[in-house]
Amino acid sequence: MKSKITALSCCFIFLFAVNIHAQLKREVVKRTTVASPDKKIVAEISLGSNKQLFYSIQFAGKKILDHSALGLVREDADFANNMEWLSVTDPVYLKDNYKILTAKRSDIKYTANKKEISVQNGNGDAMKIVFQVSNDGVAFRYVFPQISTEVKKIKQELTSFHFYEGTRAWLQPKTEAQSGWEHSNPSYEAHYKIDIATGTPAPGPNGWVYPALFKYNDVWMLITEAALGRTYCGSALQQFSENNEYKINFPEPAEKFTDGVLYPESKLPWQTPWRIIAVGNLKTIAESTLGTDLALPAISMDSAFIKPGRASWSWIMSKDDYIVYDEQKKYIDYAADMHWEYCLIDAAWDKKIGYDKIKELAQYAAKKRVGLILWYNSAGAWNTVKYTPKDMLLTHESREKEFGILEQMGIKGIKVDFFGGDGQSFINYYQDILQDAATHHLLVNFHGATLPRGWQRTYPNLMTTEAIYGYEMITFNQKDADTAAPHMVMSAFARNAFDPMDFTPVSLYKIPHRTRRTTPAFELATSVIFLSGIQHYVEGPEGMAQMPEAVKSYMQQVPVQWDDTKFIDGYPGKFYAVARRSGSKWYVAAINGDTAVKQISLNKLPFIAPFKTGTLFFSNDAGGIMVDKRTVYANKTETIFIKGNDGFVLVFE
Repeated sequence: MKSKITALSCCFIFLFAVNIHAQLKREVVKRTTVASPDKKIVAEISLGSNKQLFYSIQFAGKKILDHSALGLVREDADFANNMEWLSVTDPVYLKDNYKILTAKRSDIKYTANKKEISVQNGNGDAMKIVFQVSNDGVAFRYVFPQISTEVKKIKQELTSFHFYEGTRAWLQPKTEAQSGWEHSNPSYEAHYKIDIATGTPAPGPNGWVYPALFKYNDVWMLITEAALGRTYCGSALQQFSENNEYKINFPEPAEKFTDGVLYPESKLPWQTPWRIIAVGNLKTIAESTLGTDLALPAISMDSAFIKPGRASWSWIMSKDDYIVYDEQKKYIDYAADMHWEYCLIDAAWDKKIGYDKIKELAQYAAKKRVGLILWYNSAGAWNTVKYTPKDMLLTHESREKEFGILEQMGIKGIKVDFFGGDGQSFINYYQDILQDAATHHLLVNFHGATLPRGWQRTYPNLMTTEAIYGYEMITFNQKDADTAAPHMVMSAFARNAFDPMDFTPVSLYKIPHRTRRTTPAFELATSVIFLSGIQHYVEGPEGMAQMPEAVKSYMQQVPVQWDDTKFIDGYPGKFYAVARRSGSKWYVAAINGDTAVKQISLNKLPFIAPFKTGTLFFSNDAGGIMVDKRTVYANKTETIFIKGNDGFVLVFE
């Protein structure tokens, strides 16, 4: 009996201690708030009686993010514990306006309210936390204002995102470093875990990648980071999220350039990347541009060569054996016939075609107003991929030599594949390639790569990045083909939310050795739904020849550069409907990744009034593409029904 009483006493003491600790954490000594210009979003930043910093977020008067940790730990100083509150600046109203070629809009306006909170640790080391709150979300970063020539190193970032019980999550696992085919992970290529409970552990120790999507009651939150310069590593969310609290995850030890830096280090002054939480309904999230609003501004470069476009690409259908001269010439002719701007020649072109013949192909393509893009292996010691050209890009000197040759040959861009992770040295390697490529007027596409985190604004020659379980996987595995529709819907909501995505869409006819579950109309719609500075289309000349002339004409004209975007309807993993404008043309597209029929209402679109007639591409009962005229009236309910794995496109002149 005595032992039972003792056990109960110990349990009571433990629970009492935990409760006291929680109360101390929440007991506020100092606080300030930052509200969005429309007052709907309020971030509260506080110092607890335990001398730790935290923040919380309210939307429309309701709490949506609980007390979440702030702070980080350097090797020389702790900025998470024993903190003192010094001062807070008055709110400043910020306005920014920038142009971009690879986003939801070409001309973007950003407004926000900003406050800086100055704090110091017990040793008097200073830090600022900068909060900026816009009508579509909250962003914050850490700043070390001192001046020092000594390199400082961050061991751990304590930032967390503490969700309330009942929050749901849509997350992509981050694969483990050195795993997968030829040790080529992590490459941000995995299926999403859709509509799971917060607190569900990631499948592996490398956690979850950005963007990470959450829903609490009727409010959506999308987490990512931006302004990832040269002094920080790429981060993710940790594998475990006890009590629904997600913490920042740094890269695994292998995620670094050969003998390079893994964790963040820099001289002072020093500022970290922005932590971004887009907040609102799904329309707000889908139309938000926070990922580029908070990115570093564009570096100075000659921009005349930067031209988004569309590309033919033989490898996706015919794979390695057809990277030969005659096949690539056929695909150049195909690009010219389709009025597409580029043709991508993939792996091992240097061995199977050779530099001299590539130069000949480049000259042939130029006469047809088609530019060539060439594939490269980024790899040094971080993987065992044998495809060539390999090791050409590892140093500034070798890049200068190789890029100089390409520029002289008239090559328009490069596709660089098989990177090795998110360590600071790798983050620098990406940017080294972008900067040297710009010097030689080369566009860039990263594959087997990390999320770009707004680099397309900083380096306008970055056209697109894979960082997704893309169409090549559908051509490899029937299992992936079977789940392609919900995966593509999910990719539009999360991965493609802020950054261009090289999913390589649009298979209209057949996939060799696979049964495609999506309809041709679904595939056609992804040409509008997916955003990419260069769209590398799956469909080849043989398949395009099977399509109605109106479909071919559509594919000859569909743009990749958009002036405006209006979200219509959707749900992550279920369906997605959007309207995008290029010049005076509006393209309305929808895809259904669910088994249930979806209804898309069009009469509320702002460009309809009083009515508008467009060309509708949709599925017939046999699964083929039909083309018809459809008039939509602003004052009359106009609904299009979409079956499972189906879609449509409606083009308004």
